[in-house]
Amino acid sequence: MIKKVMVEQQAVWSVSETTSIKTYTLANFRTIPQIEQMSEEVQFEMEVVGNVLPFKTNNYVVEQLIDWNNIPNDPMFVLTFPQKGMLIPEHYDKMASVLRSGADKKEIQNTANNIRLQLNPHPAGQMELNVPQLKDGTKLYGMQHKYQETCLFFPSQSQTCHAYCSFCFRWPQFVGMDEMKFAMREGEQLVQYLKEHQEITDVLFTGGDPMIMKASMFSVYTDALLDAKLPNLKTIRIGTKAISYWPYKFLTDSDSEETLKNFEKIVKSGTHLAIMAHFNHPVELSTEPIKEAIKRVRKTGAQIRTQSPLLAHINDDADLWAEMWQKQVSLGCIPYYMFVVRDTGAQHYFGVPLVRAEKIFRSAFKHVSGLARTVRGPSMSATPGKVHVLGISEINGQKVIVLQLLQGRNPDWVGIPFFAKYDENAIWLDDLQPAFGEKFFFEGQNNIKRS
Repeated sequence: MIKKVMVEQQAVWSVSETTSIKTYTLANFRTIPQIEQMSEEVQFEMEVVGNVLPFKTNNYVVEQLIDWNNIPNDPMFVLTFPQKGMLIPEHYDKMASVLRSGADKKEIQNTANNIRLQLNPHPAGQMELNVPQLKDGTKLYGMQHKYQETCLFFPSQSQTCHAYCSFCFRWPQFVGMDEMKFAMREGEQLVQYLKEHQEITDVLFTGGDPMIMKASMFSVYTDALLDAKLPNLKTIRIGTKAISYWPYKFLTDSDSEETLKNFEKIVKSGTHLAIMAHFNHPVELSTEPIKEAIKRVRKTGAQIRTQSPLLAHINDDADLWAEMWQKQVSLGCIPYYMFVVRDTGAQHYFGVPLVRAEKIFRSAFKHVSGLARTVRGPSMSATPGKVHVLGISEINGQKVIVLQLLQGRNPDWVGIPFFAKYDENAIWLDDLQPAFGEKFFFEGQNNIKRS
């Protein structure tokens, strides 16, 4: 059990704060004053889980976003610190036993890797189906190309974040297993691939977090795209959590001005710049540094779109989502996606049944104005594409879940309604059974397996 941790309110950080980022990992998290007040048992639980799933946070998250008087239930605490339930009992006990035995680093690592390989590290065919190749046969393991118009690029210098989200489906990028990483140093190969694939209009920089890179390094990649003057490239997207976890990247960091000037350069080139910002809870939109960071990013001409999965223990509440979307609109952001937790890592801990997820979405959606109804969801980024749970209906006396693809591995699949048997316990596409016929219309074309 976690004992109640009572602490005084930390001083509020100003917009002009010049404090350097301080990172906390397994190596030093016990030095955090609030953690020191927790029982040894709870600290050990964090260590057990943190040896399997990646753990990293920082002083801004600790001091400004977590309510330490609401432990263990504070959503930002759950979002950034390992919790015992994030591992199934079998895996938890195995790692706990190894740590208690005084095993060496190699044995601990081997045990962790064995568990990790059982957590579906690359869901939705990422490694098998999404890795593109140049016409000369060169495979580009630092890219993914699943949807016709959009390719993902993973700069090798962005293989970390300012802090890690405990639900992150990209966790294999951070655990030191190189064979599971997507990473690439060659911006020239990205340009070449775009030249060979004129159907691509959007490049999404992801990672990790591209905003972990120094502006001078990130601009090497974006300048290569701009200098190539690719007629098909219309949009550069940047997937980032930096606005929430370290807003000073855009305020007072040594390269903050250069970062913003790089954004301006992209926009002035005639290329649309979309910041795909991750906000999982309204508290992430509440501090003055975050509000100012949003303002400065938008001033460059960049557009900020917001997204998050629906997460048990963190944001599985309709009123909270309505509040979050309203705040995002008031700050000039565009609500974009409510996702379903992917079938990897700690899905058993964070997952919300699809029927309940749709109910939460619909309830939140009806309580916001049209300006916030740009958001789509709940959406599963599954093997065939982004599967949208449209609602519950009844056809010929049979209760069904109505779905469609918002994006498809095959673009001809997009927008076609299909139906699954009503199942209150299903949390992912693979849990659903077709309502009519033996299979969904896209099955047999992309190696989908159902349990």
